[in-house]
Amino acid sequence: MAERKPFLLRVDRDVLDAVQRWAGDDLRSLNAQIEFLLRRALRAEGRLKPADTPRAARRGTDEPQG
Repeated sequence: MAERKPFLLRVDRDVLDAVQRWAGDDLRSLNAQIEFLLRRALRAEGRLKPADTPRAARRGTDEPQG
C-alpha cells in the first residue's frame, strides 16, 4: 500500500458540506471521498499512472474504497 501523507486542506464550507453528504451517500469517510474524487479527476486528465490506481478504480467501478 502506498504511503499516506497528511496535509491541511482549506475549503469553502458549502463545498465541504456537499462532499460530506456525498461521502455519506456512498458510505465513505470524508477523507476517502476526497481521495476518490481526486483520483477520478487525475485519471480523467491522464495524470495518474494505472499502477497508482487502486484495483477497483482500474476496473472502472465507483464502489467504496474504505
